[in-house]
Amino acid sequence: MRILTFLATALLTLGTLSATAQKTATAQRSVPAPSLAPATTPPAVAPSATAPPAAAPAGASAAVPLTADDLNAWLDGYMPYALHTGDIAGAVVAVVKDGQIVTERGFGYADVEKRTPVDPKLTLFRPGSVSKLFTWTAVMQQVEQGKIDLDADVNQYLDFKIPARDGKPVTMRELMQHVAGFEEQAKGIMSEDPKSPGFEALLKQWVPERVFAPGTTPAYSNYGASLAGYIVQRVSGESFDDYLDKHIFAPLDMTHSTFRQPLPANLEPLMSKCYSLASEPPKGYEIIGPAPAGSLASPGEDMAHFMIAHLQNGEYHGNRILKAETAEMMHNSPLTILPPLNRMELGFFETNINGREVIAHLGDTQCFHTSLHLFLKEGVGFYVSFNSPGKAGAVGGLRGAMFEDFADRYFPAAETAATAVDAKTSAEHAALLKGHWVNSRASQSSFLAAVGLFGQTKAGVNAKGELAVPFDGLNGKPRHWVETAPFVWRDQDSHERLAAKVVDGKVVRFSIDGISPFMVLDRVEWYADAAWLLPALYGALAALLLTAVFWPITAIVRRRFGAGLALGPDALRAYRWSKVGSILLLAALGLWGFTIIRMFGDFNNLSNKFNGTIRFAEVFGILAFLLGSALIAWNLWTVWKGTRRWPAKVWSIVLALSAFIVLWFAFTFNLFTLGVYF
Repeated sequence: MRILTFLATALLTLGTLSATAQKTATAQRSVPAPSLAPATTPPAVAPSATAPPAAAPAGASAAVPLTADDLNAWLDGYMPYALHTGDIAGAVVAVVKDGQIVTERGFGYADVEKRTPVDPKLTLFRPGSVSKLFTWTAVMQQVEQGKIDLDADVNQYLDFKIPARDGKPVTMRELMQHVAGFEEQAKGIMSEDPKSPGFEALLKQWVPERVFAPGTTPAYSNYGASLAGYIVQRVSGESFDDYLDKHIFAPLDMTHSTFRQPLPANLEPLMSKCYSLASEPPKGYEIIGPAPAGSLASPGEDMAHFMIAHLQNGEYHGNRILKAETAEMMHNSPLTILPPLNRMELGFFETNINGREVIAHLGDTQCFHTSLHLFLKEGVGFYVSFNSPGKAGAVGGLRGAMFEDFADRYFPAAETAATAVDAKTSAEHAALLKGHWVNSRASQSSFLAAVGLFGQTKAGVNAKGELAVPFDGLNGKPRHWVETAPFVWRDQDSHERLAAKVVDGKVVRFSIDGISPFMVLDRVEWYADAAWLLPALYGALAALLLTAVFWPITAIVRRRFGAGLALGPDALRAYRWSKVGSILLLAALGLWGFTIIRMFGDFNNLSNKFNGTIRFAEVFGILAFLLGSALIAWNLWTVWKGTRRWPAKVWSIVLALSAFIVLWFAFTFNLFTLGVYF
């Protein structure tokens, strides 16, 4: 029974891994943009940087002046309770306006055991992918100097080759806007081993497959950002770390910031501990494999300096890191893929809210969770970072809610009249979204594609004919989507919006504001659709399990009562070997489940040290899938050519169909491939 329990747990965990990633992306989003028509034309780079105004909920309140006194009072009422109830160890907040710091505050603890408070000036947090903004800024410095062409083939800057896709190379602009077409890469993403391979080695050991035509599909890529950092290193003639120290940190007076791993000795005592929960022991220092994509360590005050520089078009207190026109290009070069939702700029992405142009970035490690938002015309920057995800991932919702509440308090929109598509038309439109959808940010060429089956997004309609998608609100309840324009919906209780792309009367793609700049959801191909494949797979597993379990049980019963099987030698051998075949198929699936659980249960296993385990799973899996299916097919042939009764014949068909479904799953989701890169 332990085998049965493990197999069930393995399959459930496969689903949980993918679903959790999807829900996390949803929960951690910031918010919205404009309300236009759905995309029905090919995506193109928009010539204008002006973001269309976001609609505001009816009853918008008057703005509260953004002063240090009011902001501090608001934060004091907001943060302590949120940290305590969420079991979050600590947080740092920095807000800037018109070139000055309005406030910088630490909440909770950098070290829970020692009761060391978070110091916004000195305590280092890991802002995760917010680090990319520094890499992209470095890229734009090189663009300014004429050393990088945003639209040239990046291979001219490299000492290894990125393969073309559809005859088209990768450009720096595509890297900055996450549309180079790369699939997800997990190997080497994170560990606690300071001797793990550096980002240069990771870049060269495996180039993720380009699974989308360039420029067409947002698919967030850490590999792409790391590649950009390597290009900066090569064209500048300086190491990536030295370059940032000299050309970004020094002019911005970011004296306590670094991308170096492990931390320099002088900064190590300032580092916040890394927690899953405040009530649990801390974890080790996280070593980020694609360092330019996420290895920054920095205190709140230093991040405030960075925000000021970008809000001041590249200048901080007389020191300039970008020319004004370069900063303007970086902030206002949107790529429109799915209007009217938020778009990617050059490195930043839009989180427009209440009619305000806001560019931003989010960042996550295992422990640290961060958001940075720049209100461009208001000259205001908002930064918050937490050192633990908290209970049930509480930080995801908290981070997004803080940004929305901050914007609604200090920059509310004018009250607008609500608009809605008539109920009949809206129900017809919602019905067109029915089905299963897959996230563009996914692994497609490796065995990790199997995880995606369990994390497909199901869209449909509720009893009232309204759109129903599994992106719940902060209260954990389904959102109430109201269609405000054709194929554009808005959650009536928040700023969140959803839009769909329609081609020839069919919905082919959709996304929501919080992820739309860098991820979309496309229809699943029929052969990989969880709507039929998951029930079929579960049915196949049930049949195989019953066969495996009842084999010893029936043998014991027959022996107890002296009732032998009245089968000929060939039929008896086929009967017995079909049971072995069932066990082999179950063992192959169970081994893969166990392997993937171990990999994602400890990020240190996403490394070369796990290669042996992966190779064993691949070789054993392929042999077991093929041999197990062959044995079951032999039994089918033997039963039907013999004289066995209909129950045996029916069950032989059930087993054969079960083996076929398992093979279908294995072939479709790359469990027949050999390779240790993923």
